[in-house]
Amino acid sequence: MLAQPLSNCSEVLLNGDDLIISKTDLKGRITYANRTFMRVAGFGEEDLLHKPHNLIRHPDMPKGVFKFLWEELRQGHEFFGFVKNYTADGGFYWVFANITPDFDAQGNVQGYFSVRRRPNPDAIKVIEPIYQKMNEIEQRHSPVEACKHSLAFLNQLLEGKQISYERFVMQLQSR
Repeated sequence: MLAQPLSNCSEVLLNGDDLIISKTDLKGRITYANRTFMRVAGFGEEDLLHKPHNLIRHPDMPKGVFKFLWEELRQGHEFFGFVKNYTADGGFYWVFANITPDFDAQGNVQGYFSVRRRPNPDAIKVIEPIYQKMNEIEQRHSPVEACKHSLAFLNQLLEGKQISYERFVMQLQSR
């Protein structure tokens, strides 16, 4: 298991047909990980199951993105977005993620499904500078305020483009 983040700067590229699939409980602890997830991330099943999904969160990922993600999920919405993750050896990989609430028969959320695929490389060229700016904003604020300010930046950027977040990321992915 990744005890301390390493920084080997080695990128793992997903194949075009790779689908990384995982399921979590309501707290974000992994309850299922497919073999592709284990292969790409470099973790064994015992290293992933019952661990927080943020085990693979790369520090280049702005906290504001995850604040937005959790806001969407708590409202029963699905989330689409670009995510940079750590591998077990300190490398990284990018994904285009789709996360959806998992409802029981009574309509209650019992966890979350995530399906990740290879991102469009041109989309990553667009999203990386946005994430970098969000991280810079977060570093200028207290941990309590950081997410709010970086998410405000993202929302302002999208308002300027007159586009929703979901439409923005979908357009980037389909380029």
